[in-house]
Amino acid sequence: MNLFSNPQQNEATDRTRPLADRMRPRDLDEFMGQEHILGPGKPLRVQIERDDIGSILFWGPPGVGKTTLAKIIAHRTKAEFVEFSAVMSGIKEIKQVMVEAERARQYGTRTIVFIDEIHRFNRAQQDAFLPHVERGNIRLIGATTENPSFEVNSALLSRSRVYTLNPLSEEQLVSLMQRALEDDERGLGTLKLTAQPEALARLAAYSSGDARAAYNVLEVAATLAVEAAGGASGGTITKEMVEDALQRRVLRYDKAGEEHYNLISALHKSVRNSDPDATLYWLVRMLEGGEDPLYLARRIVRMAIEDISLADPHALEIANAAKDAVDFLGMPEGGLALAHAAVYLAIAPKSNALYKAYGAVKRDVEETAADPVPLHLRNAPTKLMKELGYGDGYKYAHDFEEKVTDMQCLPDNLKDRRWYYPTEEGVEKRIKERLAQLKAARERMRE
Repeated sequence: MNLFSNPQQNEATDRTRPLADRMRPRDLDEFMGQEHILGPGKPLRVQIERDDIGSILFWGPPGVGKTTLAKIIAHRTKAEFVEFSAVMSGIKEIKQVMVEAERARQYGTRTIVFIDEIHRFNRAQQDAFLPHVERGNIRLIGATTENPSFEVNSALLSRSRVYTLNPLSEEQLVSLMQRALEDDERGLGTLKLTAQPEALARLAAYSSGDARAAYNVLEVAATLAVEAAGGASGGTITKEMVEDALQRRVLRYDKAGEEHYNLISALHKSVRNSDPDATLYWLVRMLEGGEDPLYLARRIVRMAIEDISLADPHALEIANAAKDAVDFLGMPEGGLALAHAAVYLAIAPKSNALYKAYGAVKRDVEETAADPVPLHLRNAPTKLMKELGYGDGYKYAHDFEEKVTDMQCLPDNLKDRRWYYPTEEGVEKRIKERLAQLKAARERMRE
């Protein structure tokens, strides 16, 4: 079974196919971008030119050339090329192809299996390929938009070389759009259209590095330009036409995928680094991408606790108020409440002293969970407890002038342990001074 057997003679010029498919690069010279792996002497280019393809995983966002590279390899290789779609194929189809590949290998024929969206295959389906990859019956090429570390069987991953593909730059997207406008054979060249530079720049900026999305918008904008010209050739694609065609920016964001975690990490670290502009950018980007605002509210509360804490006790109050506002107002108004809280956290004094103290105490608790509570700290509600010494030696702080005593409040083996070290930031500076006063008072009592 060969993906490219019996191709239609007019495939390249079939106008019923989408522009993005017609303009798909046919060889490496037409391919745009990914110079880090396809430039002269780079590893993937060398593999392709030598027809020495091992098992490969292409990892990158949509519209950057993963499937195109697989098809370029198919045209250049001397192997049988079989394509699977993880959405359409099951175990039965996989096993059938594996049997044919094993038989073909006995006759000296290599088989390359291309799996689009390999992350959609479950573990059992991925495992079906593994023994055939190990025995050399097939060479696997997988394409995925998700991090292979999380989505691909570790055994399969260890036997494959992962190539990361990057989003196309805006300049590269503009070049591709210009090429499509000028190409008479596969593109829009027969329409004799021109495009305002700002129109192509806007299209490229809105496509988020996705060539397929850019081609789709360009195709619609071209139709609008032809209509505006009364059906005649020679129209002009304007910025307004691009915006009409676009309707909504193509944001690369998957609430369940790696990009979700990348963006929330960027937001949290921007707050921690006291950068209000970056904080706003990542917050709005997540909201515009469709993120659950209550998820963001929960994360903002977490930031107030972890990174500001007692340096500004109001931070937690404001974060919780933003959460309540989102719950009460809904969206889009709630987004401004989140922005209010996030920017406040970004400019607030920072301290992770309590965060570190909590972790340190937790570790000590794991080692001392069986240590008894000192007798003087125990209540004595019964006669027996009083006879056993519960509460003996307890000192009621309010009975003392400085409202503090020298009483030991930790188990014996932790009596001198200290975990919380306030910083000089914000309110914690006053907390530090207060702790010093309490320490001095206790020392005076002991003397």
